[in-house]
Amino acid sequence: MRNAINNFFGMESKLRIERVDEKTVKCFLSNEELEEYDIDYKDFIMRSDKAREVVQEIMEQAEIEVGYKPPQFAFDLQIMMVPEQGMVLTLSEKDPMDALDNNQIMEYLKGMKEMLTKAKEKLASRSGQSAEVAQGEPHKEKPKKAPVQINQPQEAMFAFDTLSDVIDYARVIPQNLRVKSTLFRVGEEYYLYLQKGTAAYKRYSKACIQAMEFGRLYTAEEDRIRYVKEHGEVVIPDHAIKKLTL
Repeated sequence: MRNAINNFFGMESKLRIERVDEKTVKCFLSNEELEEYDIDYKDFIMRSDKAREVVQEIMEQAEIEVGYKPPQFAFDLQIMMVPEQGMVLTLSEKDPMDALDNNQIMEYLKGMKEMLTKAKEKLASRSGQSAEVAQGEPHKEKPKKAPVQINQPQEAMFAFDTLSDVIDYARVIPQNLRVKSTLFRVGEEYYLYLQKGTAAYKRYSKACIQAMEFGRLYTAEEDRIRYVKEHGEVVIPDHAIKKLTL
């Protein structure tokens, strides 16, 4: 296997592997290696065959050099670009079933308040007679109004510090969830656009709650969503959640 690694990265290059703890290792890939073998962060995002091969080789070499035991189930892959130097891959065992803590729940509830504010304002603006008109006709029975439902938000944009956080989130989302999703990058942050699509609203809402475990609600306002769409780099245009778990 060591020969396979040397053949892939070149005889003069050597994977620099560092043991972080029992469940985590880091590997540095130089810009020269990335360019020579035509692989970059998008390969790891899309989980291409080339990226899978690299990750497998890293884990096997880490087992030989530093005694790292590869995860028996899922692993977390964090990708960090080092300006003018290369890329650092961090591999660690990951339990995707970690529960939301109270702070994350509170953060989501604040986000939902923002998402509903505009819908409530629209409801108030078309609610019919104003209080002044009602007071001007005290003897006239007010017509009964049909109940008006507040429109439930159909789209939201979530921000993530790292690509690894987005991948972790994608792993806990049911594969049959019929939401629309697009992944953007602005600077060093990643933005995941979620639209309800044909999913049941309860399931869409749950997906939004789960997003708060790994990132934060950026906005549900149309103008701010459009800004990210116009100025962000499109990383995965369609079915982002599904493609991140392939």
